[in-house]
Amino acid sequence: MSITMNLYYTGSGENAVKFAKEMISSGTVDKIRSNSGNLRYEYFTSINNPETVLLIDSWKNQSALDKHHSSETMGTILKLRDKYDLTVTAERYVSDDTGIPKKDQKFLDK
Repeated sequence: MSITMNLYYTGSGENAVKFAKEMISSGTVDKIRSNSGNLRYEYFTSINNPETVLLIDSWKNQSALDKHHSSETMGTILKLRDKYDLTVTAERYVSDDTGIPKKDQKFLDK
């Protein structure tokens, strides 16, 4: 059972994009990706709202996510979030580990 968090960072102007770029350029993203249990840590920009950046943050299990939340890198994230004056909303998804049903696969294939 993996856990995926969709985190929406929103700020004025390009602050959310600047935040994501600093997360990457500072090496913080690489540190997070190297943590045991991290499955994905990737930023996306919004077509509908250019002041919002989506982070897809996936972990092997709750224990791995808890370790991330108590890590030094979490402190870095919070400081940068304050620096760029961002608000965050979240959605949490838990996988069922059964994969995509065959009947739905036809919508994904060419």
